[in-house]
This record gives sequence, structure tokens and C-alpha cells, in this order.
Amino acid sequence: MTELDVKIVKLEPMRVASVYGFGAGPEIEAGEKLVAWAKPKGLLDNPDEHRIFGFNNPNPSHGSPNYGYEFWITVDPEVEPEGEVRIEDFLGGLYAVTRCVGVETITDTWNQLCKWVVGSQYNLASHQWLEAHIGSFPAPLEELTLDLHAPIAK
Repeated sequence: MTELDVKIVKLEPMRVASVYGFGAGPEIEAGEKLVAWAKPKGLLDNPDEHRIFGFNNPNPSHGSPNYGYEFWITVDPEVEPEGEVRIEDFLGGLYAVTRCVGVETITDTWNQLCKWVVGSQYNLASHQWLEAHIGSFPAPLEELTLDLHAPIAK
């Protein structure tokens, strides 16, 4: 196993549009809602301008195939809630960040990142865990590139 490449990143506060899915495959449901809302508005045209983050909400629980997943996309101040799309203000925070490629690497990379934090000078913090989508959205599962953000504090 190679050494994990971890960067310490401070995410600034941001305004986001939020969509939600729940069930055995909530990422797909939430992703379809995000694309249906954001694509006609041109928000998926430039991934660097409108960043996309996702996270479990709630996490999977033992004995149930169902859990929730929420996607955020950064938006400008004039964007308003619409249908199932909520608008939220994220306060930002300090993160330990590492990259993974391919859906099959996500769990192992999260586990490695958590071990890295435990062995570092940082502590896990209580602000939102995030998976930042890199490049075009949606991406083929084998090409899915995520920057995993573990919340930390000194």
C-alpha cells in the first residue's frame, strides 16, 4: 500500500443548492435530481465554477439497505429554492483531503484517510464530511474522481 497523499484545506463558507435521495441507491436518485435541476441552468458546464459535493445523510445502518445521500452544488446569491431543491449556507471548515478514483476505491480510501487523521496532529471535528466531485458530473463510475474531505480541528 502506498502512502496516502493528504492535504490540509480550509473550505470557505459557500452557498449551495441541495438535493436529496433515500433508499438502497440514493446517490443515483439524488444525482438525477441534481442533473435535472442544474443542467438546464448551465450549472454543470464549468465544474470549477460550480463545485459539487456529496455526503451520506443519514449514514447506512446495520441491517438496512437504505440510507440517504445529499448533493450540494455551489450557487450564486440570486439562486432561489425550487421544488425539491433547497438553498443552504455552509459555514466552511478545516479538512484533511485526499483523492480517490473509481467508485470501488471510495470505502478503502475513506478508511485510510480516517487512520491518517488519527495518527496526525489533528482531531476529527464535527462539521460536515464531504466528497468533492472532480471534473464532469455525472462521471462513469470507474472514472469517478472524488476529493474526500474529513473534517478536522487542531
